[in-house]
Amino acid sequence: MASQPKTALITGANKGIGFEVARQLGKAGFTILLGARNLALGEQAAATLRAEQIDVRALELDITRPETVAAAAATIPSLDVLVNNAGIADPADGPPTTTQIGALERTLRTNFIGAVAVTQAMLPMLRKSAAARIVNVSSGLGSLTLNGDLAWQHVGVKFLAYSASKAALNMFTVQLAYELRDTGIKVNSADPGYTKTDLNHNRGTQTVEQGAAEAIRLALLPDDGPTGTFSANEGPNPW
Repeated sequence: MASQPKTALITGANKGIGFEVARQLGKAGFTILLGARNLALGEQAAATLRAEQIDVRALELDITRPETVAAAAATIPSLDVLVNNAGIADPADGPPTTTQIGALERTLRTNFIGAVAVTQAMLPMLRKSAAARIVNVSSGLGSLTLNGDLAWQHVGVKFLAYSASKAALNMFTVQLAYELRDTGIKVNSADPGYTKTDLNHNRGTQTVEQGAAEAIRLALLPDDGPTGTFSANEGPNPW
């Protein structure tokens, strides 16, 4: 009897890095649940992937709206991979002395709290998998060590809300990996690098294929792979 195909849910997957992660996991044989806060845009993205012979279903999933998270979870019987990719960069963000409090609230609500909410909702299904993977799409800007390193090439990039949200997401990775250490679920943070996406007005220096590579690698970790790590294409990142 043929084994059932594995299922992967990617949030914020109608474009950019999330879309490329969905495409590559689909090509690897996964059934793709393509999360998008705008269902019409999600359906368009899913149609593109179907044309590439990928088994995909679009889901309305606005991670800042608990009702859409609950509704999506209710339609998923089992899950093998969760990629918490959805995120924002708020135009009112900036250095600590000028960033607007509203930007902090909006960014943390999406980039951190939203990822926690989705993960909590999906954990019952992930626990059914023999070897589930949770990948939190973080950023080098969320590294406390790099932010304090005057020699780092991006040390002058100071957006308090965005960086704090990714640092918080990294804390979620570490604590969740510890909590799930005796299960088959591995939890890791991926740093995509400076990738050309709408989030940075396509000013990045990497392609989306390059930006998606580390999240894909972590989603496909073997049973002896690590958990509770933070890494980029080049290797481990400092916390």
